[in-house]
This record gives sequence, C-alpha cells and structure tokens, in this order.
Amino acid sequence: MINGAHVIIYSTDAEADRAFFRDVLEYPSVDAGHGWLIFKLPPAEVAMHPAEAASHELLLMCDDLEQTMAELTSRGVEFSQPVQRQRWGVLTAFRLPGGGEVGLYEPLHERAHDL
Repeated sequence: MINGAHVIIYSTDAEADRAFFRDVLEYPSVDAGHGWLIFKLPPAEVAMHPAEAASHELLLMCDDLEQTMAELTSRGVEFSQPVQRQRWGVLTAFRLPGGGEVGLYEPLHERAHDL
C-alpha cells in the first residue's frame, strides 16, 4: 500500500534551494549521498482543482499566516505575492533562491491530516 509521497522541486540552483530548506525553513533531512538532501515535510494533503492544462503546485501550510510571515521575514525571506483571502484560506507565496515559487497558506477549512 502507498505509505507516503515524494515531492520534487526542479531548480536552477538546487544547492541554494537545499540550503534554504535546511537553514531558513529548518526542515530536517537525510543525505542520500553526495550532499543530495531529502527533507522531511510536515503532514501533507492533496487536492484536485479543475484547470485547462495539467500542472502541479506546492503550498506549505501554517496555523497563523501573519506570524509565520513575520518569522520568515526575520530570516530574510521575501514574499512574492500579496496576501489574499480566499474562501478556503489566506495565502501568499515566496521565491526560492533557485527561482521557483512556493505558496504558503493558513487553511480556513478542516485539515485532512487531522482525520
């Protein structure tokens, strides 16, 4: 049976993005060899949204968006999207050193990993 998920972020500067996840987000990791870090993520959920073309998106969740943004800002993170309130959550995004963008949101819905 499936017992987990593995997310891949393709980056133009993977080393810098690994350092960001390790040093700024402070995610624990294992070294798969030669400095290739694989990070432990918090509990996850997956949702399917209608779209004209298939794609994937990574959004990290938090309990208090304002507090989390303040903490990350104090660590040098710059947010690339203004805060938006949707019916399902309050969200923003930040850029990784390698150029990718990661969403950050405070869910207003029940969390599936609390089931």
